[in-house]
This record gives sequence, structure tokens and C-alpha cells, in this order.
Amino acid sequence: MDFHVKDMNLSAMGKKRIEWAEADMPVLRKVKETFAKKKPLKGSKIAACLHVTTETANLMITLKAGGADIVLCASNPLSTQDDVAASLVKDYGIPVYAIKGEDNKTYYKHLNAALDMKPTITMDDGADLVSLLHTDRKELVAGVLGSTEETTTGVIRLKSLAANKILKFPVIAVNDAQTKHFFDNRYGTGQSTLDGILRATNRLLAGSNFVVCGYGWCGKGVAMRAKGMGANVIVTEIDPLKALEAVMDGFRVMPIADAAKIGDFFCTVTGNLNVIRKEHFLKMKDGALVSNSGHFNVELDLVGLKAVSKGKRVVREFVEEYTLKSGKTVCVLGEGRLINLAAAEGHPASVMDMSFANQALAADFLVKKGKTLSNQVYTVPVEIDKDIARLKLAALGMKIDTLTAEQKKYLASWEMGT
Repeated sequence: MDFHVKDMNLSAMGKKRIEWAEADMPVLRKVKETFAKKKPLKGSKIAACLHVTTETANLMITLKAGGADIVLCASNPLSTQDDVAASLVKDYGIPVYAIKGEDNKTYYKHLNAALDMKPTITMDDGADLVSLLHTDRKELVAGVLGSTEETTTGVIRLKSLAANKILKFPVIAVNDAQTKHFFDNRYGTGQSTLDGILRATNRLLAGSNFVVCGYGWCGKGVAMRAKGMGANVIVTEIDPLKALEAVMDGFRVMPIADAAKIGDFFCTVTGNLNVIRKEHFLKMKDGALVSNSGHFNVELDLVGLKAVSKGKRVVREFVEEYTLKSGKTVCVLGEGRLINLAAAEGHPASVMDMSFANQALAADFLVKKGKTLSNQVYTVPVEIDKDIARLKLAALGMKIDTLTAEQKKYLASWEMGT
């Protein structure tokens, strides 16, 4: 078995951490039990480009239990947990190509290594595998039944492919499942982003001005958690409806050009590029702390920051201090990459439980229905979404009501009024 990980001697700790995460993933555990019995993925070859974490490991184990051949590579150079990568290879027999801190050349070498298996299904977190299949690895497209996508950023890229009528196979937007973005994006990103910022800086949030760029589901989560820790939260937005929602949620809303002058902490979660640019860095307070929790580090104009700086130094792990030509400093956390994975451990297992149950069941759906689908981006079927929610409620010991026959009739009729 070919693989490329940092150190196989790390596997023992990785296995313990994988088992720790699995204990808080009851929905995925149910899916794994069903997969192990029915083997719905038998004959499938799945190339997965995801953050190599304990939660992802449990998804890989579930897919293998369902009969699939699996290869995993990292979807971000700084998100790999090296002990987990080693354990997947040694203890579970799953090829992994991922090393935390790998350079860009190695990153793409790993992507291509995953595609060398000639997958029938790909799983993406940012659409890098799909992008390669549409550019450098077109010879593999004919064998691809479909793909799944985990992130908002990836879905944006894929919808662009579809809109331009060049998408070569169907894609299930796992990110758009309600049991994914309502929980993973809001509660997972909210908690793990603050965790990463605090691990990197050990600074007090209470009383600070915390600027959140973007008020989608991830931005809502970050703003909610920062407010909960006593920060004065400022939101920047380009969408008037989201900006209005932020105001109604109790946050100040202003352009980034104004927020740059007063912010102590900054975090981008937009899915766009150059959200914080060099003109904004120049306006920041001395010692401002800048981070990103969107998928790609392009949200921060690091090239522009370098151009207006006279030097930089690493002042602590995951903190690079840029000294501007004026003498002020700006600190960039985690090289501008996903701070929740660069400096922390990513989302808690409990929310990834639902996200990865969606991934597993979306792969099952592609095996069953993929040949009947057009080359478009699809949302996860509603019945899968609701089944996952029911399983999660049951795991939490919660029960809900069901409609009576009379209520069903009323909801289906038009005759009854006041």
C-alpha cells in the first residue's frame, strides 16, 4: 500500500484520538453499522480530499465498512493531524497522503496520488479534486460517477462550473444540507475558530473589538461565540439582507475600511478573496490580530501586506508579526489559513457526526442514482437530511411530536378557514 505521512510512530496516539471522536459520533456509527451489513459501496473507489482529522478518520472507516476502496489526501496544507494520518494507514489499512505543513508542490503531488486510484466517486472540501479532474486529469473523468462537496467555498466553485456548462459529472452539495450548515458551519465553525484564535494568541476577548467579515452561517457562529466571550462584535457585509440580520442580532455593521481602524481581532469567513487588503492593514491598530476561517487563505491579501511591510518574524507558534513601514505591527494567525485547523483541532466530533453522515449517505445515493443524474450541483435529498436529524435527536435522548390524522388532513386541505 502506497502512502505518504509524517511518522508512522505517531499511530498509537492517533488511534486513541480516533476512538475518542467516534464516541461522540452516534449518527455516523449507525450508518457504519448499516454499511457493514449491506455493503452498499462495494466496488466503489473513493478519492477523498478532506481535512485529515479524527472525525474524518471515522468517515473513512465508515466508507471502508461499506465496501469502498478509499484513498485520503489533505484539503489544506495546515489541517492534517499527523498522528491520525499514521493511524489510518497502520491500524485501518487506508492509504493517506497528507503531512501537516506540506508545501504547495507536495500538496498537489498528494492530490494527484489520490486521483491515481482512478476513482468512481470523489469527496472534496474545497473542490480541488474536481478542479484537477477538469484540468490536468481529464483522462479520468469518464470513470467518475459523481462527487460530494463539503464546503461553501467548494460549492461556489462547482456552481460556477455548472453555470458555464463545463461540469462533467453530478455533484452532491453536502454543505447545503440543513443538518450540515445549520450546525457544522454555525456551531462547529463558531467554537473551533475561537478555539484556534485563543490557542494561537492566549489573548483576552472580553472587552475587545472583534471584527467578523461575512455573516453567512460561519460568520453567524463566530459572531455568536465572540459575543458570548464578552467581545464587542462588529460585522462587515456586502449583502444588505445579511447586514440587516446582523443589526437585528445586536451587532454593529460597517464597511471593513471603517472597522479596520478600531478592530483588535479580525476574522474573515466569506469564501471570497482579498476581503482584508493592504489599505485596510495600513489603518489597523498597532498589534492587531488577523485571522481567517474561510477555506482558502486568499481571503487575506498577504501579498499586499508584505508589500507595505519592512519585515516579519514568528513571535509564537502560528503567529507571524509583520512590521509595517510606519513601524506599526500586524499579526497574522496560522499563515492566514483556516485558523480552527491550523492552530486547533477543527470542529467538535458532535457536529461533524451529522456532516459526515451526510457524506456517507450522499456516496450511497450516488452509487444508487448517479447514472440517472445530470451534470449539475444537487442538494442532499430532504429524506436523508431528516433521517440524520431524527438519528441525532434519538442519540441525544430527545423525542418530538408527530402529526395526528386530523392535523395531516388540515394541512393538506384548503376548505377550512376562520
